[in-house]
Amino acid sequence: MREEDLEIAIKVVIVGNGAVGKSSMIQRYCKGTFTKDYKKTIGVDFLERQIECDGEEVRLMLWDTAGQEEFDAITKAYYRGAQACVLAFSTTDRDSFEAIQSWKKKVEDECGEIPTVLVQNKIDLLEQTVVDPEEVDLLARALGCRLMHTSVKEDVNVNAVFRFLTSRCLIEMRREEEEYMGNNVLHPLTICAFGPPTHNNKGLNGNGTIVLRSGKTKNRKKKNLLKNTCRLL
Repeated sequence: MREEDLEIAIKVVIVGNGAVGKSSMIQRYCKGTFTKDYKKTIGVDFLERQIECDGEEVRLMLWDTAGQEEFDAITKAYYRGAQACVLAFSTTDRDSFEAIQSWKKKVEDECGEIPTVLVQNKIDLLEQTVVDPEEVDLLARALGCRLMHTSVKEDVNVNAVFRFLTSRCLIEMRREEEEYMGNNVLHPLTICAFGPPTHNNKGLNGNGTIVLRSGKTKNRKKKNLLKNTCRLL
């Protein structure tokens, strides 16, 4: 199979309290639609979109997870293998803002450190805000995350969120390839982070998709895509 026949698939999880706009965000991004009627997500929902970013064809697999505690046991399993994360809170919901650190920890417990964006949604309702801009900035810096302000209703910055995460993932993937090639010049066929070159194309699924896989290991601090990258040369 030729490299140009392959695509890159990136799994993104969108987490945060209920009613902050997670489902609406992926509906807006993948389908271009918006509804103001709130419908609680039961467990998880999934949509995908094919995009071109930094010269690569990328399939984004977006996992919308329930924000209610009763679904924790279900949703945690779907964090595994994620390469990027959206932490979402609402301008008009103080509790959703204060829960962000807890949501980040839940994702890190399953995925380690991955490219993450802190998203303040519903900026079209700034006159009803219950969070101060300075404390939002402080939280973003404390978490080491890019802060982005969105209005899913008005379609403001939704595309920018996912394009930024995709670009970050591609940068990490390319860096890992270069590092791997530097250490394995003689026999590289398939590059999988934290593992030797494989010669049976296990990094590929049946339709020629490069799935960026999780390689979570115990007692190792992971950063970005060090554990997730798998790319055919």
